Amino acid sequence: MTKNPLTFASGNAHKCEEIQDMLGVALRSLRDLDDPPELIEDGDSFEANALIKARGLAAHLNGWALADDSGLSVEALGGAPGIHSARFAGVHGDDAANNRLLLEKLRGEDNRRAKFVCVLALCGPDGEEWVVRGECHGEIAHEASGENGFGYDPLFHPCGYEKSFAEVGEEVKNRISHRAEAVKTILTLPAQPLQQFLTSEQK
Repeated sequence: MTKNPLTFASGNAHKCEEIQDMLGVALRSLRDLDDPPELIEDGDSFEANALIKARGLAAHLNGWALADDSGLSVEALGGAPGIHSARFAGVHGDDAANNRLLLEKLRGEDNRRAKFVCVLALCGPDGEEWVVRGECHGEIAHEASGENGFGYDPLFHPCGYEKSFAEVGEEVKNRISHRAEAVKTILTLPAQPLQQFLTSEQK
């Protein structure tokens, strides 16, 4: 008898590692599957996209799936890049291009307020669903700084810190980030879905 593996509905190694560290449990990603499903993120919100991925993977595996949909919301840009954060500049996952475009769009703008948003969806094989949201507020710097992190981390300064996410270090980021807030919430849900999953066994 072995415990059901918890599968993360993404091939993003950075996200998988962060969530794995925060949860304190081993995760496998889409990259670990021999036949990963195609999960089309065509929702109009972080919640919709997270559920699309978690539902699709749970159905494909007939097991448990955890999905994350996250991004950056900039006040002066009306909430953009939002759900399009990973492909803001046109090519999915081109962090450098996304950061350049963001700085270009904010050139001369005094309002640098922004927030990172993370929505986690946990779905089970019998239709169980939980959705939680975490946010981290801060500002967009005028230039990138730091060598760690990924995505918009070099540009985002969380409230109360003079350094970017790419500078504060993994320990601090994993404590205060939008993803950390979402994980904290999913671990304290009344139904304790993650604990139920971790104690379930595969026949």
